[in-house]
Amino acid sequence: MKQRQGYRDEDDVRVRAGRGSKPRTRRRPAHESAPGGFVVSVDRGRYGCVLEDPEAAGRLITAMKARELGKGSVVVGDRVALAGDVSGATGSLARIVRVEERTSVLRRSPDDTDPLERVVVANADQMVIVCALADPEPKTRFIDRCLAAAYDSGLDPLLVMTKSDLAPPRKLRAFYRPLDIPMLTTRQPLPAQTFGRLRKALDGRISVCIGQSGVGKSSLVNALVPDAGRAVGRVNAVTGKGRHTSSSAIALALPGDSGWLIDTPGIRGFGLGHVTVERVVEAFGDLAEGTAACPPGCDHLSPGCALDEWAASHDAVARLESLRRLLGSRESSPPTDGAD
Repeated sequence: MKQRQGYRDEDDVRVRAGRGSKPRTRRRPAHESAPGGFVVSVDRGRYGCVLEDPEAAGRLITAMKARELGKGSVVVGDRVALAGDVSGATGSLARIVRVEERTSVLRRSPDDTDPLERVVVANADQMVIVCALADPEPKTRFIDRCLAAAYDSGLDPLLVMTKSDLAPPRKLRAFYRPLDIPMLTTRQPLPAQTFGRLRKALDGRISVCIGQSGVGKSSLVNALVPDAGRAVGRVNAVTGKGRHTSSSAIALALPGDSGWLIDTPGIRGFGLGHVTVERVVEAFGDLAEGTAACPPGCDHLSPGCALDEWAASHDAVARLESLRRLLGSRESSPPTDGAD
């Protein structure tokens, strides 16, 4: 039968593909050749990054987080891959397209009853705990909390006691000697010998500096990194509390490219809701033998802990007291006013 003129069946009709009809792929660019960067600052969705390429050493890049990274956080200390404009020119903006695997993460929870954790810094390998010997008085409970967080994160602790020109360090040194942690004492003006010891302890490392307001942390940072320009505050003579002078964490390159010092805002509490008993006990390897006889799930604080008898027979009572002081810091609410 002859087809009538002008007649078309459904096979003759061409349908234009709609905008959403093209199948979308989930494959994302691998960015394998993207240059690497080190995050030195975070400010309202903008990330300051230093390129790790030796030929571009010191070049500061401003970047934003790429959409494909989702809701994952990017923090100071992260090593990232960058795409886009990495010239560092004024007004330029690169994209963070990948966050490399972290070697360590320092966390902080809102309080001891809340396991929700907030990442403070990434990839640090040392925690510098700064405390004053006077003005304000040393807060041992805060120091204990910092130590527990350091051990949980796998960071080596370094206790720096400032203002020895106002009070002697003997009592505080004796209090922490059983923990066998390195300790340094400073005063103003900073003696050259003490400065040399401090620089040696920081050389080649990524150190995160933690301390309450008013303990002299910013003064110490400015001495170590002369062009840091960290604001220095005073301690209130009535309340004994310091004023927060650092508003956000920032990574500062030590002179001579010999390491990084991450300065954090002055804080008054350190929640440990995320810290486990096991991780704290791991830092006390010399007590491991004694824990073998503990009942299952022992918190090493309650009656019946085998460590009591073991420590008494192995001359380790002071070490056990130190362990329990750190574990006990998890059981009490973090101070909101820095009180000891």
